[in-house]
Amino acid sequence: MPKKKNKKMTTLDIVRGISQAAANAYDGYDSKGERIEVGLKREKGNPLLDKRVMDGFSVNFHGNKLCIKYHGEVSLKDIHRRGPARYEEEIEQMFNDIVKFLKKEYKKVIGTSLSLSPDGEADSVIQRMNSVRNWVQSSKYYTIGNMKDTMAVDANDRELDPHIKSVDDAVKNFLKLGKNNKAY
Repeated sequence: MPKKKNKKMTTLDIVRGISQAAANAYDGYDSKGERIEVGLKREKGNPLLDKRVMDGFSVNFHGNKLCIKYHGEVSLKDIHRRGPARYEEEIEQMFNDIVKFLKKEYKKVIGTSLSLSPDGEADSVIQRMNSVRNWVQSSKYYTIGNMKDTMAVDANDRELDPHIKSVDDAVKNFLKLGKNNKAY
């Protein structure tokens, strides 16, 4: 993707830049074979000698919001030993490291800085796979700067676009069609 200088960034340019920045962290190595440091647990230790930890992140776009999703392996024994509050701090730090990486890679790809403002805290769910392994799935939303021309997306806010009808309205209209027709 060519770097844009002295030109107004479009929403498509911003989305493509963030997507490319996230894709650069996919397998943990750059095009030269050098290890990329994002701040994930899989980067710690020796890959040949240590137990491998599976974790990663992805990004989704919701209007002018960016949702970063983190998925990783977790030990309940470690959570209980350190306490849930400490684990929540670790998850928040993981998101801070991911955002820092995305901003750095975005600057490399596009040539301009990226503005991400957090919208609340991370939402995490820990799921048990078996008696030894557990997974954490966590997501956090950020507002993307410089996307003033993009509408916010919110399922609960009907004022965003009055032409969009709710699913409830569509179901009620469908049921009215059957009520008037007694042929069945």
